[in-house]
Amino acid sequence: MATTRRGRGSAAGQRQRQRAIQEFVSEAGSRTVEEIARFASVSAMTVYRDLGELERLGLLRRVKGVVTAAASNLQEASSRHRVGQDVDVKQRLGEAALEFVETGSAIMLDDSSTGLPLARLLSRRTPLTVITNYQPVARELEENPGIRLLMTGGEYLAWADALFGPMAVRAIRRMRADAVFMSASAITDGAAYHPTEEAAEVKRAMLASSSLRVLYVDHSKFDRRALHRVAPLTDYDVLILDRDTPEDRLAALPDGIRVVRV
Repeated sequence: MATTRRGRGSAAGQRQRQRAIQEFVSEAGSRTVEEIARFASVSAMTVYRDLGELERLGLLRRVKGVVTAAASNLQEASSRHRVGQDVDVKQRLGEAALEFVETGSAIMLDDSSTGLPLARLLSRRTPLTVITNYQPVARELEENPGIRLLMTGGEYLAWADALFGPMAVRAIRRMRADAVFMSASAITDGAAYHPTEEAAEVKRAMLASSSLRVLYVDHSKFDRRALHRVAPLTDYDVLILDRDTPEDRLAALPDGIRVVRV
């Protein structure tokens, strides 16, 4: 995706820039105002004017310097970017995560597309119980006779293709899993974050209901910002990262967490 500098003063140039900003935010789920200004090569004042118009149209939301995609826009971002992005990296993360899945255990998978490669490998660990709120994972596993599949229930949100809300959280809290495998949209200040509270709440419930807690993220998550805090990194037992994660990011990780690079 390329930035555009031409026609900044014209109405057509403004609309073109705003479309680019909308796509830039939707791609990650959330961005900071500073990131958007660098991306669009304009001043922060211009960005705020553009964001005001995009908020008025219901396309983006801005809270304390963090801009998130509206739900309808997230649906487009999910189908266009999440599943198809960084496929090779996600495959490596999934293969590494499989090493922490024990035959005969019960595991939880959240609504992250990073979990799909892991789901496709789970036939190597059957019999197995899988608890998830994510429809693509359920579709991957529904015909596997060695896997007992439990959906959380809850409100279905099309933009995420997943189940959320109080019903999902209550169901998760009534269960106890041997392990949970989840991702995050951003790693900031020693914690995992997500753009939406609905997803963050389900992730927190899964963490509280699992004995072994595994977080898998690629290096780009360290350069992003998201609004809702899921949990500090110290709440995780294992952190699986791709090999492009910079050394300074590794050095800043808290002590006591097992780090796997693939």
